Amino acid sequence: METKDLIKAISSDAASRQRSPGTLLLAAFVVASVIGVIVFSIVAGPRADFAAAAATWRFLTKFVITLALVGTSGALAFALARPDARVGLRVALLAVAPAILLGAILIELATIPTAEWATRLIGTNARVCLTLIPLIGLGPLAVFLAAMRQGAPTRPALAGAACGLLAGGLAATLYAAHCFDDSPFFVATWYSLAIAMLTIAGAVAGRYVLRW
Repeated sequence: METKDLIKAISSDAASRQRSPGTLLLAAFVVASVIGVIVFSIVAGPRADFAAAAATWRFLTKFVITLALVGTSGALAFALARPDARVGLRVALLAVAPAILLGAILIELATIPTAEWATRLIGTNARVCLTLIPLIGLGPLAVFLAAMRQGAPTRPALAGAACGLLAGGLAATLYAAHCFDDSPFFVATWYSLAIAMLTIAGAVAGRYVLRW
């Protein structure tokens, strides 16, 4: 093999390695989604009035919020898989989901009588929410951490937290199809707490699993 061919082969291999973390995380998202759907189908399943609920803005807004979180946290996780990651913009984009949620809360405040605020915040499934979202998200979190290990994250705790946030967003998206509490008050309180559990778990696990 001539020298120039050897250099080209090495360069090609390096480029392939640089692409692999993102490719692995993308594949991991597919696998994690399948696992999440399976667990969701076993432990919960969609609500009985799913079709009717889908015609209401509160129900649909839950998915807008959780999918926005999936998109922004996924972008952050992809970046953190690389040692030269610049994450400033991606971290800022994490504000998109809370901003949408804040807008929904303001609409709720303007349209719902004050006497109903506490009832809608507490809801009827708070304990179920705090149980099922972490339960659905544990498998995806493990898959994301395993894929992240194949990259070269230099901030293991932050990378783990991004994996937990992504797993939480995915799990919350699935759980939203089951949850009968559609109020933004409920989502802001209990969904956020459940997702935070997975984020913290990811950060703690990342400190040990993603060190190199």
